[in-house]
Amino acid sequence: MTLLRVLILLVLAVFSGGQTQAHALDPGYLEITPFGGDSYRVFFRLPDVQGQPMAIEARLPDTCKPPTGPTPNIDGRAWAKTWVAACDGGLAGQMITIDGLEDTQTDVLVRVTLDGTPTVTARLTASQASYVIPTDPGPWDVMASYFPLGVTHILEGIDHLLFVFALLLLIPDGWRLVGAITAFTAAHSLTMGAATLGVVTLPGPPVEAIIALSIMFVASELLKRREGQMLLSERYPWIVSFSFGLLHGFGFAGALQEIGLPQGDVPLALLAFNLGVEAGQLMFVAATLSIGWVAGQMVPRFVEGMRTPGRLPATCAAYLIGGISAYWFLERIAAFA
Repeated sequence: MTLLRVLILLVLAVFSGGQTQAHALDPGYLEITPFGGDSYRVFFRLPDVQGQPMAIEARLPDTCKPPTGPTPNIDGRAWAKTWVAACDGGLAGQMITIDGLEDTQTDVLVRVTLDGTPTVTARLTASQASYVIPTDPGPWDVMASYFPLGVTHILEGIDHLLFVFALLLLIPDGWRLVGAITAFTAAHSLTMGAATLGVVTLPGPPVEAIIALSIMFVASELLKRREGQMLLSERYPWIVSFSFGLLHGFGFAGALQEIGLPQGDVPLALLAFNLGVEAGQLMFVAATLSIGWVAGQMVPRFVEGMRTPGRLPATCAAYLIGGISAYWFLERIAAFA
């Protein structure tokens, strides 16, 4: 029963700590757009930390007057400021920096549009708090901007990863697992592209709630497994993964729409972001399988119990996944109901 107590404590930690830490770990957002001549409109959104703006500051080059903005105002969830900066010689080839970012655990999404050039996007982190605006952004700059954003999004999307993890537990057969992951990839690529291009649109909050519901469904399938018997979801897992992959694609599209796409390079940015999502997903699958193999060498009984229907480790894992996803489902329903 010790394992069960640990899992219960983990669930309680997720439920009690997830919301309290959300604001402090929200990303910042910096957008720079032309305002005429060598002037630019700057919008900077800072995360809220215990009722105060996070101690970070967007700083333009010294050729800009002013290089920093006024005191931010709260917008209900975060802090925001807007100002117009006159930059002698423009911003192409110049460096922008987020002061104080190196002392945080968050990141800042930077989106810059200059006259006559495609929009460029970058993600600044504690280890890389500065960004040099390219003078003539080309296809490689678009790929370099949106590919890592896709990787980051999937690796930070705990709900998407939990769904994939549940599939790994549900489908022990290698070829069926490959088929399920491929179907999930194909499905969310279709809906992400369609939603991003405006072909199909669905409201974000209900989609996020149904994504949590999809994880609950897979968790229930884990509980229904019986030794020597295959459920329909185990026999034809690609049906489940493809169906719910369509929904997860709308979630990916929502994130990409918040980031924005460069005019003139929409297909390339969409492809780069999608490739980043797939790369991050493959990294997660490879890491999970590697950890499972190592654990199998060290604690074979536990790993075997995870793979055997009806055994305590398998049952605890199913309840843990189902409990977390049920909490997300209720939380997301309450957010818009």
